[in-house]
Amino acid sequence: MMVTTRTPEQTQSLGRRLGRLLKGLDVVCLFGNLGSGKTTLAKGIAAGAGFKGRVMSPTFGLARLYRGRRLALNHLDLYRVGAGETGDIGIEDFIHDPKAACVIEWPEAGAAYYPKDRLEVRLSHVSSGRRLAFKALGRRSRELLGRLEAK
Repeated sequence: MMVTTRTPEQTQSLGRRLGRLLKGLDVVCLFGNLGSGKTTLAKGIAAGAGFKGRVMSPTFGLARLYRGRRLALNHLDLYRVGAGETGDIGIEDFIHDPKAACVIEWPEAGAAYYPKDRLEVRLSHVSSGRRLAFKALGRRSRELLGRLEAK
């Protein structure tokens, strides 16, 4: 699925729709350059999970937990983590939490730890805004993507 959003509000709206569909153990990996809209999408996902507070990229803290009314969300940012360091931060605890979904910005460093069934989103700049390319890897993520497309 490919979507183009023209404003940050549209990107957040798409994230809210996705956040409403997520369940515990769902993993969403957000790929993209600086400023491509990863955190903006994550804000929408957290809102869709029922979180009412402020969502910020956890670049320096590596992880934030957002407890939504409907679902908890583990938000990771691996920008400052090297591939050999991911085991040291307990990434497995975040992605194997049955009470939380997990959204990961800059996921490249932790690829060895992710479940085979996950949703990947590649965000990029285009002249009309942001392009989001969704790729479902596995049965659950295909279900998520199908439901997202239907909305």
